[in-house]
Amino acid sequence: MKILVVEDDDRIASFLEKGLSANGLVVERAATGQSALAAGSDPDLDLAILDLGLPDMDGLDVLLEWREQGNAVPVIILTGRDKVDDRVWGLNLGADDYVPKPFAFEELLARVRARLRSGRRAATTLEAGGVRLDLLTREVAVNGRAVNLTTREFALLEEFVLRPGQVLTREQLLSRVWKLDFDPHSNLVEVYVRYLRGKLGAGFIETVRGEGYRLRGA
Repeated sequence: MKILVVEDDDRIASFLEKGLSANGLVVERAATGQSALAAGSDPDLDLAILDLGLPDMDGLDVLLEWREQGNAVPVIILTGRDKVDDRVWGLNLGADDYVPKPFAFEELLARVRARLRSGRRAATTLEAGGVRLDLLTREVAVNGRAVNLTTREFALLEEFVLRPGQVLTREQLLSRVWKLDFDPHSNLVEVYVRYLRGKLGAGFIETVRGEGYRLRGA
């Protein structure tokens, strides 16, 4: 499972990365708020550990933007701020847990495992705009009607359902679904969007001229 550690202190970040990796977790690090916002859009991300005292922006603003974008990744705040108001504000913004520094790694690891267990159960299905995906069985239903998709079609549709109403560019879709850098001559996205429209119905995926595509009615 993949963990994002948002921490600008190299010593603490290295300690967390070594400890979490030793316990079988894949760790990615972000040292700034802007890099955290970009890394948080990774659909393979299972949990984020978020420091609040970042060099370019407050960690609470990162959390707020994630939640406003519909990003429901579990978040554990790990910070030196230990006032009740800070805890309440962080939890109200959508954090799942709040751990003050200094901390015991064993306790943090136990909290991470607990959130991963609950997050995995909660993330079994995704639903938006009349489309329902079961991530375990790979079954798809559109307004209650079963639809058979290929593996790549499912991955593309998952990107739209994960981000309902958000415009996704060709570049983003090529990177997330096909793991490709942008190729101006590639028509993979257009071809697979056409496949999806043929199976879901023409009205589900909307073209936003000059920008990209989005799940309509989400």
